[in-house]
Amino acid sequence: MNKELRIKACDINHVEEYGRIYAAAFSGEPWCDPWKEADAAIHVKELLQCPQSYGLECVVGDEVAGFLLGTSMLFHYGRTFEINDLAVDPKFQGHGIARRLMDQAMTDLKRQGIVGVHLITAADGWLKDFYGRYGFAKEERVILMGMEMDAPNTDN
Repeated sequence: MNKELRIKACDINHVEEYGRIYAAAFSGEPWCDPWKEADAAIHVKELLQCPQSYGLECVVGDEVAGFLLGTSMLFHYGRTFEINDLAVDPKFQGHGIARRLMDQAMTDLKRQGIVGVHLITAADGWLKDFYGRYGFAKEERVILMGMEMDAPNTDN
């Protein structure tokens, strides 16, 4: 990759591009989620519009290649940050873009006084090792719990 690579703040005007990247990235391993680009764009736009959102994009040449996006929240021990999304366009994967986004985010979050960073990732596959290089480890004191809701009945 010989083009100039820049890391900068996410831009709400790029939400459609983020949606395309998100849908493409998360439809592959390890997630294999069937995202529609339009739904992914809404997902990203909702995060970007949160008052406590923070995001970075990586631009290669004049093309958005990936982005990192999350939100912060205040707790009794200080402000924490949750990485909601880190997505790299499949055609740019394997070129260190996720690493560059993480490096810049960790620097910025530390400078902002964030006391902890959290994320949810796949239990299997290479993502545990990728995030482990940044010091992320499986939480011992908490578990992720979930519940599926029945769809509302619209047959009235």
